[in-house]
Amino acid sequence: MNVLEPRDAEVAPTSVMPAGIPPEPGILGRTHRALSLGIITVVLLIAFEATAVGTAMPVAARELDGISLYAFAFSAYFTTSLFSMVLSGQWADRRGPLAPLATGIAAFGAGLLLSGTASSMWLFIGGRAVQGLGGGLVIVALYVVVSRAYSERLRPAIMAGFAASWVVPSVVGPLIAGAVTEHLGWRWVFIGIPALVVFPLALALPAIRRMASGPADPAAPVPPFDRRRIRLALAVSLGAALLQYAGEDLRWLSLIPAAAGAALLIPSVLGLLPRGTYRAARGLPSVVLLRGIAAGSFIAAESFVPLMLVTQRGLSPTMAGLSLAVGGATWALGSWVQSRPRLEPYRRSLLVFGMLCVAVAIALAPSVLIHSVPVWTVAVAWAIGCFGMGMVIASTSVLLLKLSAPEEAGENSAALQISDGLSNVILLAVGGATFAALGGGAVGALHDTASASHPAAFAAVFLPMAGVALVGMWVATRLGGQSK
Repeated sequence: MNVLEPRDAEVAPTSVMPAGIPPEPGILGRTHRALSLGIITVVLLIAFEATAVGTAMPVAARELDGISLYAFAFSAYFTTSLFSMVLSGQWADRRGPLAPLATGIAAFGAGLLLSGTASSMWLFIGGRAVQGLGGGLVIVALYVVVSRAYSERLRPAIMAGFAASWVVPSVVGPLIAGAVTEHLGWRWVFIGIPALVVFPLALALPAIRRMASGPADPAAPVPPFDRRRIRLALAVSLGAALLQYAGEDLRWLSLIPAAAGAALLIPSVLGLLPRGTYRAARGLPSVVLLRGIAAGSFIAAESFVPLMLVTQRGLSPTMAGLSLAVGGATWALGSWVQSRPRLEPYRRSLLVFGMLCVAVAIALAPSVLIHSVPVWTVAVAWAIGCFGMGMVIASTSVLLLKLSAPEEAGENSAALQISDGLSNVILLAVGGATFAALGGGAVGALHDTASASHPAAFAAVFLPMAGVALVGMWVATRLGGQSK
């Protein structure tokens, strides 16, 4: 396929501004300024948490004697968020996004405090699970805010703004988290972040109340919550948790929870995602599928990068975190590129190229397992991958809202995030099980690289994820046209 080939017109026809009508103010114009700054600050909070916590995680897992449960610390967040995403979608469509957003931010902060005060790895994982409940509520509510408060022309720009809010946390977050971890202890990384909750609440919530509160159609009767979808969401979360547990247990008896998890998960997911998602039907189903492939492969690989650098190359937690810092800037750059109006006819081709960048980055990262390869290779690889992810994540969000009616924005956004989160859980489970099976769970002496060398365990995580990303390149070619 020609990477400069324009995508199908059905996905996003180019809009033309009628003559004589002044251009619409941007996202920082007088109409949207307070709202834009408020919700971008919310994303800034989430970004700082992700970069700071990722840096402190290897040390926390070692101190709590939980290296063997390392993947759980990441997947617990995604597992519980699967349920809260569906709840948030229905809540926001029926009552408006204000309440789920405020509730989600509060739960997010509570989960951080729980993890920061944990006395065991399982309590730490429980805090991550509470964070996931809050994160799922927040992310879907934000999509509904964007759908209601911003015109189609402004949506790529606000998505680029979300991506840009990751730049400073990506650079400063690992440095601060590493320094705090080394000098004060990893717990302060978690306990300190909730203080950032106050400003987003004060700035964003009043603006949302003015511009995006209430049901999509105030004149229409408010439908009741769809209890069937909520039950399906609960089954998805429980099934994902059982699969994760089975993947980490690695005993014959673990086949029992694995079978139970699959029996819950498969039919529930089929009921929550758009019909045709798993066969990459054109249009909305392929958008949802691509989001899961991109996020799952990249996040599953990224979760093991700090651990690989600390245990295999002897880096400090600070330096391991900083190796990923430049990715925040290139992610924002990729998102900015997709927001350029002149590139709108080539969105599908941008997505194909973005997935190629992701695949190359994941495949290149484990080359540092060869000690003659410079450590900075990881930083270069992740900069390339984050550039691709910036284009892919923002573009799939824009396409989803374009293909969604206003009253369906919450439900479809929840489907997009379920694909994102579920893929994270499944691929982290697969990666974690492979890592443990090849001896990775024995990596405990984080600064003793001679006794903690298990390069095959790390390679077995990264290389399959690169293959998954390559599948995403094909799915990106299916975004044109309508679903069948």
